[in-house]
Amino acid sequence: MESIGAMDAQVQRLREQIDATESQLRALKSQLHSAEEAADAARYLNGAYQGGVPPAWQDEFINVLGHDASNYANEETHQTRGFGEQRWPLRSEEYGRYGRQMIMPEIGLPGQLRLKNAKVLIVGVGGLGCPAAAYLAGAGIGTLGLMDGDTVEVSNLHRQIAHNTARVGSMKVDSALEYLKSLNDTIEYRAHRFHLTPQEALSIFEQYDLVLDCTDHPTSRYLISDACVLTGKPLVSASALKTEGQLIVLNNPPQPPGDVNGGPCYRCVFPKPQPAESVLSCGEGGVLGPVVGVMGVLQALEAIKLLASKPNSSITDSPMEMTDDTSSPEEPVRPTLLMFSAYNTPQFRSVRLRSRRVDCATCSGHPTITRHSLTSGSLDYVAFCGVSNPVSVLSPSSQITPSALSQVSIDGSNIVIDVRDETQYAICALPGSINVPWNGSADAWFEQALKSGAIAKHEDGRDRYVVCRLGNDSQLAVKAALDRTGLGSIKDMKGGFRAWREEVDLTWPDY
Repeated sequence: MESIGAMDAQVQRLREQIDATESQLRALKSQLHSAEEAADAARYLNGAYQGGVPPAWQDEFINVLGHDASNYANEETHQTRGFGEQRWPLRSEEYGRYGRQMIMPEIGLPGQLRLKNAKVLIVGVGGLGCPAAAYLAGAGIGTLGLMDGDTVEVSNLHRQIAHNTARVGSMKVDSALEYLKSLNDTIEYRAHRFHLTPQEALSIFEQYDLVLDCTDHPTSRYLISDACVLTGKPLVSASALKTEGQLIVLNNPPQPPGDVNGGPCYRCVFPKPQPAESVLSCGEGGVLGPVVGVMGVLQALEAIKLLASKPNSSITDSPMEMTDDTSSPEEPVRPTLLMFSAYNTPQFRSVRLRSRRVDCATCSGHPTITRHSLTSGSLDYVAFCGVSNPVSVLSPSSQITPSALSQVSIDGSNIVIDVRDETQYAICALPGSINVPWNGSADAWFEQALKSGAIAKHEDGRDRYVVCRLGNDSQLAVKAALDRTGLGSIKDMKGGFRAWREEVDLTWPDY
């Protein structure tokens, strides 16, 4: 048994050595390719190609210019530099605008031309979409599409950098377009002023080369991923909540369903959605502006890497890492999930993911999600992800309206129990109220309420009123108390402090 174990260990070491050698080989190939492109660029700029371009660049120039670049001539860009006629593939203004990234071997003139020829769709123009759009527009993406059906709200402004106070109430797409055009008015913008639907997804995605998922709900993430697989588009997906974020490049390379060389889709990584009641939005859980900004910037970075690289190349290692474009197309994709945590050390870490699942509903050899099922509307993404309905566990007799509670004296003869967390309680609270945060466990909350004196097991002549932000957690707390004591003198304030603000106190902070 020991000899078998030793052999297994030796085999594992050999595999690790092979992986390390292959990684070094890819890095060397990448360095060689970059050096060759840099040398071609230098010869080109010094006039070595007599007004034309390096032969290896011809296809890229034809893609962008529409004809053979060696005969390229344009009145706007026709220039002489004292050493003969030069015919430039970019306008003079573009060399100045993009020069700082073009002089890097990772981009170069060919990469800039690929960016100029690219069409990118950003779904969601919020905390992720705003910084992503800004950097893609700044990089010179030829066509940038923006999709969102929401309007700008004041609560958006601490993180959604393309919007401002003056544009509150405007469509987010229109607000972002105004910002982006002031940043770079040389590229084409397309406005999609609506939320994505299954019926329209395929026809819209087919107009673009790459999609960025900058939304914040599971239903849209699954829909966007399905549509990208069915239209053959790579997908850069990110999310952010509180102080943490995640990033993943999906469907890269975008091979047809059943092709094991294709990158995994969102369903491969998350075959089943989280329970609806466990999914928090930014409005419920909060989000730190720079955190969502970091993730949006990283989305733009991954998009630029994909688009500026040579056609048919793919990023086979973790996000934020370039690879060579001479690797074999049969080389398996190595997808990773990049995780960011603002208050952890280190802040970034990557988790290696598996490739496509053999039983994936979208990208396997036997998919159940097809173009017809998507466009016909037979797929119910809301039902698949579940719907978190408002809590309704109490009878009307166990609830009180904010207006009625405002008439109750809180002087010790009655008790108000605030079940928000300590942070929210510190923002604003009713004078004399007792803070017993709801932690999701009825037993744990009840025991804590007993220890604090907020709840009694027997009638003591005092009425108790439980309050929270939206009126959901307070209902659960009241039910926990009723189930364990049978007291009839404890009630929930219906609608929470949002209703309190509307009915009683307009100055109550609306956070």
